[in-house]
Amino acid sequence: MHKPVKESALAHKYLDGLKGIEIGGASYNAFGLDTINVDIKADTLSSSKSAQYGVEPMPIDVISPGEDLPFEDKSYDFVISSHVIEHFYDPIKALIEWQRVARKYIFIICPHKDRMFDRDKDTTTYDELLFRRNVDYVKQEHCHQSFWDTEAFVEVCEALNFNIVEIQDTDDKVGNGFTVVIKLD
Repeated sequence: MHKPVKESALAHKYLDGLKGIEIGGASYNAFGLDTINVDIKADTLSSSKSAQYGVEPMPIDVISPGEDLPFEDKSYDFVISSHVIEHFYDPIKALIEWQRVARKYIFIICPHKDRMFDRDKDTTTYDELLFRRNVDYVKQEHCHQSFWDTEAFVEVCEALNFNIVEIQDTDDKVGNGFTVVIKLD
């Protein structure tokens, strides 16, 4: 038997009544929002984890890399991701792509490195991410590529001139991450 999915009051505050894209959605971590689920392939880590939790996997509506979405500019109200951004080797590319397709918000829950198995890893800096943008790399599947605390991730968003409207140092969904809400113009 699985325990009920806790939804995020913060996500509902900003995203209720809007239509969005969820990157790498999982039924064991559902938000209860009006979204389509985009994932990189049909059989993902979230599918096998859903089975562990005794729930059906969340259907994947579009198979696509999260940093190269097949949607028109400003075609959805928001992009939401939970425990996904750290898997991108070039998270700047993903954030810029999400900004391209979303009209109103980017909503991110990211694992806080000190509350996860990544606590011994060096914090990923904005300068390191800029360096990565010029290096070819073959991503290791389902591996965390970046390791942030709240402050370090906010620094990345501020360097990209994103308008952060709300931050939760401890997310109200799972509790092992932080939340950043970005408002788009």
